[in-house]
Order: sequence, then C-alpha cells, then structure tokens
Amino acid sequence: MHMQNQSPHNNMSQTKNGFTLLESLLVIATITALAGIALPIYQSFHVRNDLDIAAVTIAQGIRRAQALAQASDGDTSWGVRAQSGSITLFKGASYAARDVSFDELFDLQNSITADGTTEIIFTKFSGHPQTTGTLTLISNTNETRTLTINAKGMVAY
Repeated sequence: MHMQNQSPHNNMSQTKNGFTLLESLLVIATITALAGIALPIYQSFHVRNDLDIAAVTIAQGIRRAQALAQASDGDTSWGVRAQSGSITLFKGASYAARDVSFDELFDLQNSITADGTTEIIFTKFSGHPQTTGTLTLISNTNETRTLTINAKGMVAY
C-alpha cells in the first residue's frame, strides 16, 4: 500500500480577508447618496421647527401681554412687538414710548422675519387689542406660519 503524503494546505483553498477597492467605493457611494437625500430633509425639518417655535413663542408673549394689561400691572397698557431676530414684550402705550426697564426679550432665529401686524398693544383692564390682524413669520426658505389676532385678543395659529 502506497501512502500519499497529503498536506492539509493542499486540499483547502486559501482565502484572504478584507475589502476590495470596489467594495470600499460602493460603500462610500452609498453613504454619500444617503447623506445627499437626508440633508435636505433635515434642513427642511429644522426650518419648520424654528417657525413652529417662533409661532408658539409669539402666541405666548401675546397672551402674557394681554394678561398683564388685564391685571393693570403698572397701571398701563402692555404689548408685543415682533421683529427679525427677537420678540419684545413691553410695558407702555407703544413700542416707541415703552418703559425699556420692563422689556422681556425672546430670541428668534435670524432666518425668520415678521410681516404684517408686528406690534400688538392691549388696553389696560379690558385686555382688548388696539389692533387686530395677521402676523406672518417667514423663513429664508419662504415657508410661513400665520398668527391671527381677533378683536377679543384671541390668537389663532
């Protein structure tokens, strides 16, 4: 009987572990494509979120100004002014004639601008707004949120 000398390395194929250049390029291309799709969606979500936060902040400021006017806090009117970058809750008959020591400032994203009825003043005791109308918040991507103030001072958005 003749015995063949068999080595275990001869019968098993040798495999090398690792990634080929083609596999690496495919993974990079896939990640790049997913990032290209996800980034605009994220940015759009971020803009809508900033607008929603600004609308809620303004509505809360308006309600607070109305409550302060109804309570006759400081024996005067109270109001809110929305401008690019901030909202100001103020004490006085107008923003120009306000008592700046009572100002409460709330920051907005600089990418948001306010248009329409940007100054709302509430009369003391009754808390009725001196002006009614619509305040529109506009993002730099032209998305908008609209707040409407009626004659009773109700804010709808």
